[in-house]
Amino acid sequence: MRRPSPRPSDPPAATPSPPFDASAARRLRAALGMAPEHVAHGMRVSYGHAHVTPDHVIAWERGLAAPAASELTALAGVLWCSPAELIGRPRTLREHRIARCLAPEDVARAVGHDLHAYLRMEETDHWRGTERQSTALAEVLDLGLADFVTVTGRERRLGELLRSAATTRWQAYVRPVARLVPLTRRSLEAALHGLHEDYQGHMAATLSWGGGSGDAGGAGQDFLERIVEHFWTKLQDDGRREVT
Repeated sequence: MRRPSPRPSDPPAATPSPPFDASAARRLRAALGMAPEHVAHGMRVSYGHAHVTPDHVIAWERGLAAPAASELTALAGVLWCSPAELIGRPRTLREHRIARCLAPEDVARAVGHDLHAYLRMEETDHWRGTERQSTALAEVLDLGLADFVTVTGRERRLGELLRSAATTRWQAYVRPVARLVPLTRRSLEAALHGLHEDYQGHMAATLSWGGGSGDAGGAGQDFLERIVEHFWTKLQDDGRREVT
């Protein structure tokens, strides 16, 4: 009688698995000419993950399960890549740290936080730090501006301000937004003005095409729900125009 295959489950862990790019793992393995058996063997022998079997590797690549943080680091080692190449876009503090192959101790030391306090921030996904510590965090994790705003918990407030700027008098929100996003006044004015015009344009166009306020409300709501994304796009477009 055939024994059932071991379930592709993670070893006991107190933290959730990081986001995992299954297709990237499959592509990298194939490029190296390795079979799932080779990957599992490498993780067991070279990285001490004795529980990993080919079934685990196959489940990860099919998106049926995701490796835990330590497994992801080991998998990256076997596949000769960085953990960042196996992670979708990092969003949380913990995900950015893992993508940079840093231990919690490394980040805590760099930003001047007690290790237990830092780990608590990762668990609750709530950054607590001074401006100096936030700057140090951006440097050690190599955060872009959008990621910095997200990781330090400023994105929700930014979204609130941007929605108000788009729907009311945008000029009144330049300074409040500047407190969250350290950019020049000129860049922020251009972005907020553009968001306001785009929102008003959506509303006017939908009213004209649909002939009813219901359609306009739906289009306007969709725009406002993605307002932070539109904001970063505006800033990128303005930057390209300045370069050209």
